[in-house]
Amino acid sequence: MIGKEIRLERIMDRNTGRAVIIPMDHGFTLGQIEGLLDMQKVVDEVSAGGANAIILHKGMVKGGHRRHGRDIGLIVHLSASTSMNPDPNDKVLICTVEEAITLGADGVSIHINLGAPQESRMIEAAGMVSRECSRWGIPLLIMIYPRGEGIDPNDPRAVAHCVRVAEELGADLIKTNYPKDKDAFAQIVAACSVPVLVAGGEKGGDIDSLMMIDDAIGAGGAGVCMGRNAFQRENTTSFVGSICRVVHDRENPGKVLGRLS
Repeated sequence: MIGKEIRLERIMDRNTGRAVIIPMDHGFTLGQIEGLLDMQKVVDEVSAGGANAIILHKGMVKGGHRRHGRDIGLIVHLSASTSMNPDPNDKVLICTVEEAITLGADGVSIHINLGAPQESRMIEAAGMVSRECSRWGIPLLIMIYPRGEGIDPNDPRAVAHCVRVAEELGADLIKTNYPKDKDAFAQIVAACSVPVLVAGGEKGGDIDSLMMIDDAIGAGGAGVCMGRNAFQRENTTSFVGSICRVVHDRENPGKVLGRLS
């Protein structure tokens, strides 16, 4: 486990045991979207804000990581789909653990949608990736969501099921939806032996986003994986810094935003 432990310290804050991770894999899914047009610039902004790690697809590593300024952890995302697919929830493997290692990854991530038509294939792929991560000592972040016909993506029971599936697959970190119920999330986290981070979701207001993060951390969450809610801000560096103060320093969201106004 020593290799995984060392690499996890490049992703998680060793003092707080929490993490602010900024996924930037959205270009594969959505194309050339706002915030991800200049990858080097946005990575520099996120790094300057104090984020612990970023998530990139393999082809973007060479163009958007570790060129200037503060270092930042690198997680290479292994699965993908596009918004033009008849079933955008069908995630397939496009990279291997070994490829990620050659790129200098500190960890890898994979995406599962429980309730989607191709759920079984995504679970099977995650099982294979988990095995390879154990072999190579690479931390595995499993992004797992309740997504399917008739499924409420914020239902605490569905979120709890997602967390349990990821834990049983061998995840070292889990990213899932925040169920918008602090007590329910506290029960979910307490029943899991693996750090659970919440997704940032669709872009929302500054205070709403920070309040959600504050609630999740207060309930025992291990941090946040926030993409568009972070890199599409007018001042990405400042907002990522605000997230870090809420997650790591446990500052009040209102006071954090008051500093920016």
